[in-house]
Parts: sequence; C-alpha cells; structure tokens
Amino acid sequence: MHVVRFALIGGLVALTYFLLYLAFLQLGMARGVANGLAFLLAICLQYVGQAGFTFGRRLDDPQQVLRFVVMVGTGLVVSGLITGVIFPALGIADWIAAATVTVVLPVQNYVFMTVWVFASRPRAERNLS
Repeated sequence: MHVVRFALIGGLVALTYFLLYLAFLQLGMARGVANGLAFLLAICLQYVGQAGFTFGRRLDDPQQVLRFVVMVGTGLVVSGLITGVIFPALGIADWIAAATVTVVLPVQNYVFMTVWVFASRPRAERNLS
C-alpha cells in the first residue's frame, strides 16, 4: 500500500512543481527564483504528503525533518552526478541522463523513506538502545 500512496503523492508533487514554476514565470519571476520557489514549495508538499498520508507519521518530528532534508540533498547530489558528471563523461545524451534521474530518484527516495526517514525508529537509533 505504501508504494501506491508514495506514487500518488509523487505525482501530485511533480504536478505541483510544474504548475507553480509556470505560474511564477507568468508572474514575471526570473527562472532561477521561479524554480527555487516552486521546488521549495513542492518539497514541503512532499514532506507533508509522504509523512502524513503515505507513512502515517507526525509532521512535527525535528529528527524526521532533518532526515528528510538529508534525503533531498542526497537526491540533488545523485542527480547532479548523473546529469553533470557520469553521463557526460560517457558521452550519453542529456535526455537519457534526465530519464535516468526520473527513474532513479523515486526509487532512491522510496527506499530512504521506508528504511530511514519515516521508519518507526531509524536503524541507528535502534542500535543505540
């Protein structure tokens, strides 16, 4: 059931980003500002949706929020490596790099969310007790 809910929230987040980015451009914002604001708002929606709807977790857990931020940062690094380093070095087309990121990041995020971000007690905390 988590996978279906995860996919629903993921689709909603992607659509939200898309629509917000275009709306911000229509309001006259610079591309970088429009992208950053749309991304930030979409990530906030992702946290609320995945925590509350997909995994049934409270939203006000500072450690959980921190784990989520680390997960998002990891995704940014992975996408940057794929699109800016690895695939260009191998001579692979940009569209293939983008398609790869589109597949890899949701899988990576689902794994991170399931076993770490929204786990009832993250593995590191279980090992300390």
